[in-house]
Amino acid sequence: MASVICGYLPQLLCEFPSIDENLMRDFKKTVDAGFKAFVRSYGDILDTALQPLQWFLNWLQDLFVDTPWILFLIVLTAIVYFASRNMRITIGTAVSMALIGAVGLWEDTMVTLAMVTVCTLISIVIGIPIGILMARSDRVQATVNPALDVMQTMPSFVYLIPVVMIFGIGKVPGLIAVVIYAVPPMIRLTNLGIRLVDREVLEAADAFGSSPRQKLVNVQIPLALPTIMAGINQTIMMSLAMVVVASMIGVGGLGKNVLQAITNQFFTIGFLNGFALVAIAIIFDRTSQAYGKRLQKHTEVIHG
Repeated sequence: MASVICGYLPQLLCEFPSIDENLMRDFKKTVDAGFKAFVRSYGDILDTALQPLQWFLNWLQDLFVDTPWILFLIVLTAIVYFASRNMRITIGTAVSMALIGAVGLWEDTMVTLAMVTVCTLISIVIGIPIGILMARSDRVQATVNPALDVMQTMPSFVYLIPVVMIFGIGKVPGLIAVVIYAVPPMIRLTNLGIRLVDREVLEAADAFGSSPRQKLVNVQIPLALPTIMAGINQTIMMSLAMVVVASMIGVGGLGKNVLQAITNQFFTIGFLNGFALVAIAIIFDRTSQAYGKRLQKHTEVIHG
């Protein structure tokens, strides 16, 4: 049918006009050569700048792996209990971690926990200040939003290309790729939470003579905490999802096992490692949600 229609139309209307192949080839070569020249010139400087991050990640991973499992389990359940004050979540955490250890995935889970913890901390450190700047300035929001749109819609595998070209294979390149993928929800929800603070509350703070910094620290951030905690939840979930993809460039732990299961079609290994990832995600999610609700109630009591 299409060929019949095109028979009555000019060729220009049937075939989309494309850029000359030679021109596109030269453009791609120029961009690739420029990127490679940048890597040769500044790769060592970037590696040196990120060395402390490598040390911190290695230290945390060694701490998690070398700590006796019973001690780690006690500390983890204590943190979960004091954060959530919920026995169901605490018992669920203990049971889930015990099952993970029982199937022989304890060490890999510790490696993944260390990676997700560092990624989440970095995302919080980067995301909250940028979200605050976006909430304070419509111009900054209009500038940052397109970048966040690209970061959230770009296929996750694409992040690995420039990271590997600059930093090579290893934990830190994987860490950077995970942070790039996971930080947008932190930025967006921090911005949203602060913008949703009731204007009347801000006017009351102004009436009491609060400075912009006092309003931010004592009013806006406390009232935006539930939304910010939702951003932390989303960041954790996306970090866990990206850890599997980042295993392609040297990130170990559960993600590496899932990748091997996919490659070799090992259903049981894939299912067990997937279960461990889901258990970690639920633990983080339930604990942070409960902690956010407690903070919200505490803030409402203070401001009430």
